[in-house]
Amino acid sequence: MKKNETLAQFISTTRENMGYSQKGLAVKANIDISIIDDIESGRDLFLATATRQKIANALKIHSNRIKELEKLPEMSEKDFELADRIEGIKSDILDKGLKGHACPVCNSELVCRVSVMYDIEGNIIRHPKAYCSKCPFQIK
Repeated sequence: MKKNETLAQFISTTRENMGYSQKGLAVKANIDISIIDDIESGRDLFLATATRQKIANALKIHSNRIKELEKLPEMSEKDFELADRIEGIKSDILDKGLKGHACPVCNSELVCRVSVMYDIEGNIIRHPKAYCSKCPFQIK
């Protein structure tokens, strides 16, 4: 590992040194290619334990080498305000419906939906999701 190397750089370089494409690594690790793309593009900075382990096994490295490069995003006061606003949007989607919600980044209309899932006991869980019609903002 090089000093100041990012998780994205490390995974990409290690993958390429082993001769894998992104798809090849995804197949070898038994994960979706979009996960590899999100890591290598810098969108994912912190991995689930199972994902980290699968990638480490596929790259024949110890998972701690990956964990050392993971970073929890640092949050500023502005980020906390945005997080609060997003939680409000989520509540509004569930309580007030799918229309009329504005993007907290660019103020364009959000395209909203509610995903219905079940917990382990069979209880319904409603999860709000949204994406902006103009900018990359989304609620997953």
